[in-house]
Amino acid sequence: MDILVKVGQLVLSLSILIVLHEMGHFLPAKWFKTRVEKFYLFFDPWFELFKKKIGETEYGIGWLPLGGYVKISGMVDESFDTEQMKEPPQPWEFRSKPAWQRLVIMLGGVTVNFILGFLIYAMMFWAWGEEYLPTKNVTYGVQPDSLGLVVGIRPGDQVVAVDTMDLKKFNPNFVKGQIVINGARSITVERNGEKIKLPISEEIASGLSKYGNKGVTLYGLRRPFIVEGYGKYCKGFLFWKKCEPSPAEKAGIQKGDQIIGLNGTPTSYFEDFYDLVSKNPQKDTTIQVRVLRRLTPSMVDTLDLALRTDENGRIGASISGKLSDSFKTETQEYNFLAAIPAGFHRGMNFLGSQLKAYGRMFTGHLKVTDSLGSFITIGSMFPSTWDWETFWQMTAMLSLVLALINLLPIPALDGGHVMFLLFEVLTGKKPSDKFMEISTMVGFVILISLMVFALGLDISRLF
Repeated sequence: MDILVKVGQLVLSLSILIVLHEMGHFLPAKWFKTRVEKFYLFFDPWFELFKKKIGETEYGIGWLPLGGYVKISGMVDESFDTEQMKEPPQPWEFRSKPAWQRLVIMLGGVTVNFILGFLIYAMMFWAWGEEYLPTKNVTYGVQPDSLGLVVGIRPGDQVVAVDTMDLKKFNPNFVKGQIVINGARSITVERNGEKIKLPISEEIASGLSKYGNKGVTLYGLRRPFIVEGYGKYCKGFLFWKKCEPSPAEKAGIQKGDQIIGLNGTPTSYFEDFYDLVSKNPQKDTTIQVRVLRRLTPSMVDTLDLALRTDENGRIGASISGKLSDSFKTETQEYNFLAAIPAGFHRGMNFLGSQLKAYGRMFTGHLKVTDSLGSFITIGSMFPSTWDWETFWQMTAMLSLVLALINLLPIPALDGGHVMFLLFEVLTGKKPSDKFMEISTMVGFVILISLMVFALGLDISRLF
């Protein structure tokens, strides 16, 4: 069911973005009295899932969820309707409109996507505020991953700066972005009251940018292993599922218990327990787990419980994913007027990071094969449980990325049409319909090739 939740979020997010993007073309076309023949969510080669004609426009839903389109009369687009272009231009056609009107129509989609991304960020600030963990409240220090250990980070360190920038908020992804995108080459940690500057080598920076290290951030939080829930142990499909308790639940481990030892080895933190299990997985084996159970606010009992691990060597117990359950977080609230500039600032920061990342790809500092992905990569970024805050954050990011991609000067994309229109405005010379047909076809082949290449990369990563 987790995969269905991810797919559902991806489809809903893309549907919102596609419909509003195409509406950005549709409305200016109508304002300038240009005929719009079709308005489709998703593509409809050979057949469509739904269609209804209202006035001069056919509205529909295609079966291929790789985008959407509006078919504007008298325009060379992905429909490749060359027969229409052989007829004399009509007043209601795109090709009959002044260049500035055609430019407004073509820029409408990306304009909507830019505005939508900024607006979603603003509304998120207004609705939820911005919860964060101050660096000073990282009570137990950080837990380095394998790359973090190579850099020199040690368990319990506090990461307080990246290059010369002090870190007021705990945000490993921000630090990773500074290293990979902005070229930061040092971090500062506080250890036993002493500040130590650790250099970041080019090899480490390159390693962080690899696709296989998308989840790697040099370090994460250290926290006690306080049981918040149990794993799912179900077999079957939908209504024919049969579920049983996890090994931890069977052994009598309760929610709120703190696991502090494994087979006689102390595990003060969840990360200690996880490392032991990962390095020496004991699959389908009986193990001894030491547990602290709070009976009253002032009374704690210590229990040694035996349990049998599953076939993967796990006990089926989890900690809370909410920072506020383990740490003292803070939330910055925004009223409506304050949320607007905050959303714009967040969106501009994201766009700046994306442009820098594209620049580093073009200059060879980031590998395209590590950065490129298809809808499989995008879908995997959504959580396995439906969370509206994460959903809207992903939708805002995708809206801005969609705007940037569509602005690329590739024929068949909005940016390609804009490039030819700007040429016409500046020179007064309009490219011929035949030239537009050929260039659009070439651009379409380039786009399909990129999509197939990205899909191939994602499929290869699954194996």
